[in-house]
Amino acid sequence: MPIALVMGNTIVVKPSEKVPITMQRVISLLEKSGLPKGVVNLVQGEKRVVEALIDHTDVKAITFVGSSPVASIVSSRCHALNKRCTALGGAKNHLIALPDCEFMGAASDIVVSYAGCAGQRCMAASVLLLVGNTQQKLLYNILKEAINIKPGTEPGQMGAVIDNASYKKILKYIDEAEEGGAKILLDGRTWSSKQKTGNWIGPTVILHSSSDDAAMKEEIFGPVLSVYHVASWDEAIAIENSNPFGNAAAIYTTNGGHAEWFIDRFQASMLGINIGIPVPREPFSFGGLYGTKSKFGDMDITGDGAIEFFSNRIKVTSKWPVLKVNEFMSENNGSIDGGAPTDYANFAGRM
Repeated sequence: MPIALVMGNTIVVKPSEKVPITMQRVISLLEKSGLPKGVVNLVQGEKRVVEALIDHTDVKAITFVGSSPVASIVSSRCHALNKRCTALGGAKNHLIALPDCEFMGAASDIVVSYAGCAGQRCMAASVLLLVGNTQQKLLYNILKEAINIKPGTEPGQMGAVIDNASYKKILKYIDEAEEGGAKILLDGRTWSSKQKTGNWIGPTVILHSSSDDAAMKEEIFGPVLSVYHVASWDEAIAIENSNPFGNAAAIYTTNGGHAEWFIDRFQASMLGINIGIPVPREPFSFGGLYGTKSKFGDMDITGDGAIEFFSNRIKVTSKWPVLKVNEFMSENNGSIDGGAPTDYANFAGRM
């Protein structure tokens, strides 16, 4: 929104029907700050409202963040109208930990990444690949940190997931993993019996014996970390590269050369070194990798990509004639062509 406004646009915001109130507060604060009414506008609704916005001739560009199937639909509908669109989809963000990682700091960072915001953010980690068999200290400290998280909305606590449909989806992946032979090292399913209202599921850690488990491949969008041991760097990068998303990935190591090897090979657009939520800060752009299920459409939503998206690049080519008018003639003006002044800014065939 800030870049769109600075680039001279007016905006129509359509928040998710699941969280309609937050943007009402944002709009009221913008109006109190002195922003003229009509510069930022708010509409509520579901599919019909979205389609109306896309199809309206006065709407010149569309931005969207949500699931990959919907992002694909939004992008296709916009491009069928030759309308600019950036649509960010889902994610399956991989973390890789090498034996030389600083396990205390890594453990804390990994827990914040996968359990923060109840795991319901596009930058949340969902898969942790442990290289080698010397990672028990890291795994132990992850469990130690995660088990101490309490339900609630105070600092350091973790809230409920957004709705019952999301809750059931998360449970399905945990149940299926357990039935398929995976070990539930930390079971967040116990939270639901302790809360009177809301859709509660605590931090969950699953140790997989197969990289083909659904929880290892599909977006869960909840506080679930799938852990899998790999024998080599090549196996780790092959698993990360094989997933259809391309949002974020991170490597945990204390060796810069090791980090560079993985950074050069990750198939994602936002990469971290010892950072589990590698959100690029301005002036760098936020967005998934082209050609994956994490990104559809054009440009990014921040940084120079957003500046390009929210503006039109206008090209002007000009040529000015050399004037031969008496009023411009002077004895001391360095005249050419019979007395007309030399225009040193004119590059029409001479300099």
